[in-house]
Amino acid sequence: MSAAVSGDNRAVTLSPLLCAYDHVILDLDGTVWVGGVATHRAPEAVAAIRASGRRLAFVTNDATHTPEEYVRRLWSIGCTASVEEVVSVGSAVQYVLAERAPGARVLVVGAPALHRHVSDAGHHVVNHLPDAETADVVVVTAHAGFDYAELRTATRALLAGAELISGGRDRNYPSHGGIAPGTGAVTAALEYASGATARIVGKPDPQVFEVALDRLGPGRTLVIGDHLVSDLAGAAAAGLDAAIVLTGVTSRGQAEAAADPAPVAIAPDLATLVLSS
Repeated sequence: MSAAVSGDNRAVTLSPLLCAYDHVILDLDGTVWVGGVATHRAPEAVAAIRASGRRLAFVTNDATHTPEEYVRRLWSIGCTASVEEVVSVGSAVQYVLAERAPGARVLVVGAPALHRHVSDAGHHVVNHLPDAETADVVVVTAHAGFDYAELRTATRALLAGAELISGGRDRNYPSHGGIAPGTGAVTAALEYASGATARIVGKPDPQVFEVALDRLGPGRTLVIGDHLVSDLAGAAAAGLDAAIVLTGVTSRGQAEAAADPAPVAIAPDLATLVLSS
């Protein structure tokens, strides 16, 4: 039975697919928005899920913003959200680094938000120090300021024995101006240059989904995303079903060909998947 929800002065109902789940984990880039612009009726879909009593979590491999900034971005497109509902790869990196004894020297290849996560984990960011090339750890996520000098310093640190921690293997992601290189592209460059193998803590590593599940509580959970590896395979690794939307990096042909795991549903966009009217 579908769940009726009132919104924008018209009745909407959740699709039969959504009614079979207690909670929803939503990818952001390529699912809720593309380049910060909401996908078709995405705010309405998010509001309908929330109004039905189902709990939500937003999971992203983008570490260029803090959870607080993601909340503000969600509100700016008409989606209500709280900090507790946002699980970013930066949060996952912080969790992993917090397992180490405090005081490690960390070279950060990433945006200022990632620097903050490293500091909050109790470690020292050494990017601007003369001995940055002898860092204990290199942490990497894609960011707009990435350049050759950063690649060179990180490579030398890895060749000197630093551990490599990466926020994911996404080759690319959908941005407002088109497809852009993802964290996986930067990680591959560092691995190739140094011979190191990165420890991956972002999607498709199941840890990110497990953090979201801890916040959601018991119940059957559906992951909705646009990426066959990060979202579909990552959900499967965490024991979760996943649906694929076509507003990001995956075409219908690619989604339909996916197997082991296969998506439980494929839809043109989030609203089409979530709403039955």
